Amino acid sequence: MTVSTSNAMPRMGRGARKSLSTDPTRLVSFAPMFEGQRMPLVCRPAVPGVSLVEWARDNRSLIESRLLEHAVILFRGFQVADIAEFNRCVDGISGGALEYLFRASPRTQISGQFKIYSSTDYPAAEKIFPHNEHSYSPVFPRHLYFFCDTPSTTGGETPFGDTRRLLALIDPAVQEEFSRKRILYVRNYGDGMGLPWQTVFQSEDRGEVEAYCAKIGIQAEWKPGNRLRTRQSGPAIVRHPLTGERIWFNHGTFFNALTLPDSIRDNLLREFGPLDLPQNTFFGDGSPIPDDVIRHLQGIYRDVMVEFAWEKGDVVLLDNILSVHARNEFTGDRKILTAMAIAQKSADLAQE
Repeated sequence: MTVSTSNAMPRMGRGARKSLSTDPTRLVSFAPMFEGQRMPLVCRPAVPGVSLVEWARDNRSLIESRLLEHAVILFRGFQVADIAEFNRCVDGISGGALEYLFRASPRTQISGQFKIYSSTDYPAAEKIFPHNEHSYSPVFPRHLYFFCDTPSTTGGETPFGDTRRLLALIDPAVQEEFSRKRILYVRNYGDGMGLPWQTVFQSEDRGEVEAYCAKIGIQAEWKPGNRLRTRQSGPAIVRHPLTGERIWFNHGTFFNALTLPDSIRDNLLREFGPLDLPQNTFFGDGSPIPDDVIRHLQGIYRDVMVEFAWEKGDVVLLDNILSVHARNEFTGDRKILTAMAIAQKSADLAQE
């Protein structure tokens, strides 16, 4: 839906960047990027000089309502200049960024001053499969942000997908089995593949790691050679805490061995068993998830994705329960930053 603006807009001086105390929809416009698609909803300034930081801070409830409807909002054309201004956007909308704990992918904290990270440090030639951020973790961010500091020369899009559509396409029998059995996540650290436990937990102290795991419901098992295995059970389907909708929300497909590239998976399985891979998923009772079920889910994830080219200064806000995201391979420099906000405990959600 496009919100029209009046010709009698208040004028702003050249170079001014301020929000005005008036009808917020006179300062910005909203419209879906793609006809017939819920996401992303594009928010643009309707008059010159609108500050995203100030406008967003004054209109948090409007942003949240649009986010619950569309799952992904792209703020474009606001000329967000740098990491500091991006951080102020996160503060203004979500009340501040979270630290990246219980990590699953390599990321670099951009500045010690802000909890802003590189979106991922995986090589440019690799695609990243669709997933909800931290849906494997007992504590995850409800809001997820991206900021385009430098777009890539080619590729590098961040595809987004609607988890409501995803659930509707999953075979009802598959939904029922996952709902009943839940998902077991098994991760191994210090075996020469994946992230070491010191990076994942941001600590060198085994006692601190054990305390963190116990606090959020993760079973920690120390193996010889200062290696670690963790296990935790999680839901496959949850109820959104604000809308009450049933949502497919888990890392069951993303962490499963079958989602690894064939050559990597085959090499790993020659060296490790299913329980000793850097990460793998099972039904909650420990039984394997059949390959045909994982392939069914993989196809649906890919079918629901939409994508667009990044532009410098873009800010994207996701409802991390209502949407999944991925990354395409790219060439050239690419600097997409990310922030996480509003900690949500999985145990506090109604689960099925």
